[in-house]
Amino acid sequence: MADQADDLGIPTKLVRPTPRPTEPPGVTDVSRPSMTPIPASPPMPNLPPLGAQPAQAALSPRQRTDQPAGRDNMVEPRKLIVGQGISLSGEINSCDRLVVEGRVQANLQNCQSMTISETGLFDGNAAIDDADVHGRFEGDLVVRKRLMIRASGHVSGTITYGEIEIEAGGRIAGSIQAPST
Repeated sequence: MADQADDLGIPTKLVRPTPRPTEPPGVTDVSRPSMTPIPASPPMPNLPPLGAQPAQAALSPRQRTDQPAGRDNMVEPRKLIVGQGISLSGEINSCDRLVVEGRVQANLQNCQSMTISETGLFDGNAAIDDADVHGRFEGDLVVRKRLMIRASGHVSGTITYGEIEIEAGGRIAGSIQAPST
């Protein structure tokens, strides 16, 4: 009994045969193994699986607090932009600012200001505080405060204004009335 080895189930280090100096690299003689221990592999870092979302999502422009306030980072409340190539028809009520870059055929009430860009056309009725016209306005326009017609602007129809300024090249046609003071 003393001559038999006990198998206690205890794990032992694994060994792999190493090449002998007379053998070319990559060739081992399994008949004469040497007892070189196999080096342990370095621990693997704990990485998220491929395609997993990062722990912290990027903040949207409205959530960023370190950005300076500007046109791209801050949305003005009650602002309607009709982009270039867009057509809109109907009734527009209670907006603070209307920007027309496309075509609008509408009745505009209770709006504070309107800007018509060079590519913009407003066809209809509008009663507003301020208007800045780079493009075209056709219809009935009541501007309670200031009407600005830029060099590329053209206003035609029935126009009533508080103050008016027309840059060289700007055009106005139709029935024009200044308020009585």
